[in-house]
Amino acid sequence: MTWKIRESSRKKLAEEEGYRPTTRGGDLSVCLIYPNRYHVGMSNLGFQTVYRLLNNAPGVVCERAFLPDSGDMKEYRASGCRLMTVESRREVASFDLVAFSISFEHDYLNLPLIFELAGIPPLALSRESSHPLILAGGAAIFLNPEPVADFLDLAVLGEAEPVLPPLLTLLLGEEERHELLKKAALLPGIYVPSLLIPHYENELLRGWDADGSAPERVRRVWAPMADTPPSSTAIFTPDTEFGEMALVEVSRGCPRGCRFCAAGFIYLPFRQQPLQSILTQVDEGLRFRKKIGLVGAAVSDYGELGPLCRAIINKGGTFSVSSLRIDGLNDEMIQLLIKSGHKTVALAPEGGSQRLRDLINKGITQEDILAACDRLIGWDILNLKLYFIIGLPTETDDDLKEMVELITTIRERVVTAAKKNKRLGEIILSVNPFIPKPFTPFQWCAMNSLKELEQKENYLQRYFRGMANIRFRMEPPRDALLQAFISRGHRSLSRFILKAHELGSWKKGAKALGLSPELSAGSELPRGEPLPWDFMVTTPKERLVREYEAAFNDYSPPAGA
Repeated sequence: MTWKIRESSRKKLAEEEGYRPTTRGGDLSVCLIYPNRYHVGMSNLGFQTVYRLLNNAPGVVCERAFLPDSGDMKEYRASGCRLMTVESRREVASFDLVAFSISFEHDYLNLPLIFELAGIPPLALSRESSHPLILAGGAAIFLNPEPVADFLDLAVLGEAEPVLPPLLTLLLGEEERHELLKKAALLPGIYVPSLLIPHYENELLRGWDADGSAPERVRRVWAPMADTPPSSTAIFTPDTEFGEMALVEVSRGCPRGCRFCAAGFIYLPFRQQPLQSILTQVDEGLRFRKKIGLVGAAVSDYGELGPLCRAIINKGGTFSVSSLRIDGLNDEMIQLLIKSGHKTVALAPEGGSQRLRDLINKGITQEDILAACDRLIGWDILNLKLYFIIGLPTETDDDLKEMVELITTIRERVVTAAKKNKRLGEIILSVNPFIPKPFTPFQWCAMNSLKELEQKENYLQRYFRGMANIRFRMEPPRDALLQAFISRGHRSLSRFILKAHELGSWKKGAKALGLSPELSAGSELPRGEPLPWDFMVTTPKERLVREYEAAFNDYSPPAGA
């Protein structure tokens, strides 16, 4: 280990406050890895929750590792040192279990680099008993683990709280590796890729061949809130996206059912934490930070949001929410936001036109959107962040024009109020391309081509460029394309991920293997064919089909389309 790597780790630990588990003893040693930089990983509440769960389990000691920052990466390359943990600077390859927490598909591409730095063969079939077992979990995994299945011994399909205790009990035993994997495959929510092999005919997926000891389908597991304390920030550090706040989870799932939204389906059923349980975590968070970040896919639908926010303010803290439901915004909530120091409020119309909002089952009208904006403006909140999606299925130029008209109308109202109040107001326009995701009614839909997305981006930029009071942001279409390609990928994508690492570019990797990410992402999937993630038991496919048909059965393409 070099002095620079040791010093980098020491500085990270010196800035951390809060949870301090031991790094000594334990019958099972676990290295928990977030396959991105420290700043990104420590911003992830799921990662922090699993870290605490593992260290609180009897007989288990867990440490953390991350993709090295650029300076550390140079040092690792120059010195030939193996990847090490933050806590004790122990080599990752020396642990019994290496567990990846993966929230986003593009981080799949970082796995080969982490394996290389750790000195661990990336393919499970190439590893020996002397190597650690490799496990992965997180939202990306229980959406679709297949693109990285060849790298994994085990995958967690679902939420960690109910899955980890029986799995850790098994891992603490003395089982030989193959026998351990066979027993693990029988546990709820555990997927063993080597025991469930997809088979193809003419390059088309036809089903799975299960080892006799493994079930043919794996059920996603979810945690009942009554038995599960709220997830909350375990370790506080300024080096995160949320360095000034303590995060507390108020609910999981979403009752709304927007047809494009993966979080709204993979975290079903909608579950809410008891108010008192949340307040206990709030009290702990306020020991370290004055602002509480309320987390959940549907924070606005939390039944006791008003009492919770009032309680935080009464305790001398402030609160933050990522966005609010347009049809649930009332004067009481706005007053609490103002008391908490909010100067910007985020709203998510998402569909640019009423037709598209109906298509995605958003459940709001233009009148609802304008009424919410007027209510905020009336309380002198003149900074609005608006989330929209472009490239939704069936989107036309008319839909984009309606989106522009809506934004322009909102801007005019902000400007009028700003002039009256003699201060500036601003609209932050956050636009993202539609990405088809597993376990949603739109999982079968095609994504717009790069050319189409770039044309739509240019249209919006031309219209809003130079317009005072509006800032336009958009996820790069190529990044969205890569995410779509991976999110619906088969197990064969492990070859692509390895080749992309070898050649230093996912575009070069795809070209070398004769793959077309754009063609794949832009293809409509046949509804009668097996999908790579169909071996998982989660939201019933019949429900997804019904929602798909409800969206499109009455749709008639415009003349000339």
